[in-house]
Amino acid sequence: MPTPLAGAFVVELEPIEDERGFFARSFCQNEFRARGLDPVVAQCNVSLNRSRGTLRGLHYQAPPHEEAKLVRCTRGAIWDVIVDLREGLPTRWKSFSTELTADNRRALYVPRGFAHGFQTLADDSEVLYQISEFYHPESSRGLRWDDPALGIRWPLPEPVVSARDRAYPLLAPQR
Repeated sequence: MPTPLAGAFVVELEPIEDERGFFARSFCQNEFRARGLDPVVAQCNVSLNRSRGTLRGLHYQAPPHEEAKLVRCTRGAIWDVIVDLREGLPTRWKSFSTELTADNRRALYVPRGFAHGFQTLADDSEVLYQISEFYHPESSRGLRWDDPALGIRWPLPEPVVSARDRAYPLLAPQR
């Protein structure tokens, strides 16, 4: 299902159910390619977050190491957020948010040129990322999760945020 930000999609499973449970394909290169999405998976990462309210992000990799991501919550629940960083588009600096849970089994496809972050809505939430590019520490960047210029509404007050994520500069002086 497309989002208001071109190229970003909420991915819904299409389960085939019987008395044992269900089976569903969560990723298919051919289906992604047919919709113009990047079907490359260079690495997969898992993030375990012990406390409700943990906030990670907003992270991205600078060119030429931009990455597309397929993000799924495999345990617990998260409020997943993306921010369009693409220059020259009317949606630059706009965000999109959606709830991903182990129960709803949705995923968010994040195209290249977007920052990504999430806040956990339950203790012990686990997130699985399929990523199109290898991690390049020298290209790692971030936006402040609480930047007033972005106006993102996070669902829980007083988040648990790393020192690194708190230290990213605000956009206002750059805009």
